Amino acid sequence: MKRNLEFVGLTLFFTFCLSVAFLAGYYARAFADTEPWLRWPLPGLSAADTPFPIFNEARAKIEQNYIGTLPEQKQLDYSLVRGYINALGDPYTVFIEPSQTELQAQSLAGEYGGIGVEIIRNTRDEITLNPFPDSPAAAAGLREGDVLLQVDELFVTPTTTNEQILALIRGPVGTTVHLRVRRSDGQEAIFTLTRRKIEIPSVTWRMVDGQPDIGLLTVTRFSDKTAEELARAARELQARGATRYVIDLRNNGGGLLDSAVEVAGLFLNGGVVLYELSKNGAEKTYTAPPNSGPLSVAPLAVLVNANTASAAEILAGALLDRQRAPLIGQKTFGKGSVQYVFELSDGSSIHVTANLWYTPARRQLDRVGLTPTIEVTPATDGRDAELARAVEYLKNGN
Repeated sequence: MKRNLEFVGLTLFFTFCLSVAFLAGYYARAFADTEPWLRWPLPGLSAADTPFPIFNEARAKIEQNYIGTLPEQKQLDYSLVRGYINALGDPYTVFIEPSQTELQAQSLAGEYGGIGVEIIRNTRDEITLNPFPDSPAAAAGLREGDVLLQVDELFVTPTTTNEQILALIRGPVGTTVHLRVRRSDGQEAIFTLTRRKIEIPSVTWRMVDGQPDIGLLTVTRFSDKTAEELARAARELQARGATRYVIDLRNNGGGLLDSAVEVAGLFLNGGVVLYELSKNGAEKTYTAPPNSGPLSVAPLAVLVNANTASAAEILAGALLDRQRAPLIGQKTFGKGSVQYVFELSDGSSIHVTANLWYTPARRQLDRVGLTPTIEVTPATDGRDAELARAVEYLKNGN
């Protein structure tokens, strides 16, 4: 669920703690060169009397003795926040730097301003490009396998992260970006591309090979547009003769809770989708609206695996508990919690676990996951064993 609430208490706490902790450090660094007598603790004040006494004591020793370059203030801020979060022991309460925060928001929104190109890191740690069909990148002449050497003023090296590159390639629609690439023949080429709106589909669909009435709906994540995309996909499959469906949630890491609830509503005729338990013990019930459409009664099967997580587990659990579909595959990941997202002043963000999810039958998801109704081991010969078993179930009812 997309939460962008202003959590005043938490923000003030971080601001106060970090400000107090670094105020003394600031003055120590500012006067250390001109006033050698100024050392921690300050006269009349022991380290134990200050906030974060062990940190301050350690920092003073480092600043007095370390021969290398000391980190910038922002690096220290980020390190302190990460350290505080790590002490919580929760893998889903995390700190995200500004560029990653923006990329994540774009993914969940389902669109971004860009040139329509996938970046792939090869075995030599080079960044290669794969243009999307009908994209600005393809229209400009970029080819699959071109090695990216430079984006605007950034020279791409093995240590350049994918996030850094994507943050530069993407931008406002109508603006330009300059790329320098190396072609397969070793020659270099420079491209100037104009960004346009690029859609990020979250649903793909097709008829199952050899099955004239079974459609396959693959959901890769839950974005703002997933329910709309899935409804459109189902209409196209119905037009081709589909009356039964396989919903593929394998490797779906989740996304927006509201989106998962909306998608569940396509396949349910009202009723509970999930329960959400908050820190103070309050419980919220999410329900599907009344629905008499063909999808609400169509036979279903759901494919899951160890990478089916979060909002994907919500959908899987709802369809399982409401007896709409069996789960076929492997046990799911077990990420059944809500993270509130708080954007910080510099564009970074923290994701804070605040609520837990339970299925309509009140199964706990977090750190437990869902056990498949029909367990299937992935094939090693290239066959899709899970899909084959789902087709068998839809044809034979078991």
